[in-house]
Amino acid sequence: MNEGLIPSRYAKALFKVAQQKQCAPEIYGIVKQLALSFATQPALNQTIANPFVAAEEKVSLIMTAAGTPDNALFADFLKMLIQNKRIDLIRDIALAYAEIYRKENNIFVVKVTSAKPLDDAELQRLHKIVADHLPAGSTTEFSADTDPALIGGFTVAINNERLDASIKNELKQLRLKLINS
Repeated sequence: MNEGLIPSRYAKALFKVAQQKQCAPEIYGIVKQLALSFATQPALNQTIANPFVAAEEKVSLIMTAAGTPDNALFADFLKMLIQNKRIDLIRDIALAYAEIYRKENNIFVVKVTSAKPLDDAELQRLHKIVADHLPAGSTTEFSADTDPALIGGFTVAINNERLDASIKNELKQLRLKLINS
């Protein structure tokens, strides 16, 4: 069975219910925090997949990792996943929900990576340039990071597209031209 299809269906169902209960933005915040917890704590996925960990402990652990020990809709959703033996897909469901929410609300994830930290004026300028190239009415989730391996310049990733204006990339392109000459 397609492992990407199942999380997507659960995420769509959660999104529809969250919209009906007018708490889709709150659930979005929860799944973003949960995805971050999975990214920063690799043992979390192993614990959730462990059949010897009790279902109640898994729900409690996920609720804590999501930063929301009191959201009834999300708790009920997790209990349904336990009943359907799909709790081990919660990370993928969270990522799918975030993608659905962003698409529905015209939100673009923008990540700028530079060789050295950018000052506020440079970040605001980049933010404005990116915003000007996005569809009208869209919003961005903007983040900045540094990677000294870029040597100089920066990269901008918008959803799945990437602009590479780094010295590292320029050197790579020059090297390829010299090799192919």
